[in-house]
Amino acid sequence: MSSDFEGYEQDFAVLTAEITSKISRVPRLPPDEKKQMVANVEKQLEEARELLEQMDLEVREIPPQSRGMYSNRMRSYKQEMGKLETDFKRSRIAYSDEVRNELLGDDGNSSENQRAHLLDNTERLERSSRRLEAGYQIAVETEQIGQEMLENLSHDREKIQRARERLRETDANLGKSSRILTGMLRR
Repeated sequence: MSSDFEGYEQDFAVLTAEITSKISRVPRLPPDEKKQMVANVEKQLEEARELLEQMDLEVREIPPQSRGMYSNRMRSYKQEMGKLETDFKRSRIAYSDEVRNELLGDDGNSSENQRAHLLDNTERLERSSRRLEAGYQIAVETEQIGQEMLENLSHDREKIQRARERLRETDANLGKSSRILTGMLRR
């Protein structure tokens, strides 16, 4: 289980390094490249958030005695993620000034940018919806499995109780037989 966590850690480290590098380049890029870079960084930040979610799920599955170390790592990763998002917001301030200028000017790209942004948001919502549906499906399947297990356990309990009752009857019959045989031996 910790090997999955470590794999996620490596992916997170690579991804955050890429994001940091791109964030530092955003203010120096020409406007067209800056738009692409900002969109790219937003997607990578979303991937990093998803990795954090996966890592958090892995930590929850780790036995309690060794969970503390992983929990500390998760806190530091979440802090790092917050710092990345703050740095990204700061780098976008310069970008947003340029976007504002484009909106106030007669640049036709602004409606295309808004449309692209809306499409990205829609795609993000659809991904989240799919994740929620998958989680719900897993919960339903887990509930069904639990219900089947409870029914099996109930049946097994009934069988054990019947066997115990038969054992008591057999024991009583053996006691009677033993008394009869000892009586016959005395005669």
